[in-house]
Amino acid sequence: MIRVGIVDDHPVARHGVEHMLAGAEGVQVAASVADTGLLPPLDRFDVVVHDLYLVEEGPAIEAVATLSPVVPVLVMSASRRPGDVLACIRAGARGYVTKDASAPLMLAAVTTVAAGGFALSPHLADALLADLAALAEAPEEAGEDQRGQAPVPLSPREEETLRWIARGQTHSQIARRMGISKATVDSHVERIRAKLHAGNKADLTRSALQRFGDDL
Repeated sequence: MIRVGIVDDHPVARHGVEHMLAGAEGVQVAASVADTGLLPPLDRFDVVVHDLYLVEEGPAIEAVATLSPVVPVLVMSASRRPGDVLACIRAGARGYVTKDASAPLMLAAVTTVAAGGFALSPHLADALLADLAALAEAPEEAGEDQRGQAPVPLSPREEETLRWIARGQTHSQIARRMGISKATVDSHVERIRAKLHAGNKADLTRSALQRFGDDL
């Protein structure tokens, strides 16, 4: 029996996934909650299906990074952006499915992750491979901070966003300070994460300190 925990703050989406899995043979929905902190002890689960965008402040990458060393995490999201997929993988997620996944696909993903494999919605594969290819070329073209070469180039807007993140500002606060929408800030952060190979806010802060030093 595969014991599944579901985390999604949208009741309709949460109950939809619960309904898809509850009727499947060999699967038990052990908990279905609106927030990561409401999960029972993690040893009660074989897989946690976790929504990526729980709150307005940005993707729940840190929650994925916290859970993944203890229990396999399958991320589900309406987002198809390669930056989101890559950030989740770097944070330790064992799979990523979009919210329009069919019941058979969701069940197959849960089963695969529970067995120690990796699951990805098929339509994400091409975009992800293209993004990975671009990242693979980046160290030769621009150098990487970790190698002591020239820093990976960021646009002026991306640099400004990174500075605010390192100062502890939320995505909404950054949007107000920069006079742009929160969605635009989210896009800047995704590109920064991909360019700097940063999985969570702590990684971004370390990168900012290395890049800007006392000028932060």
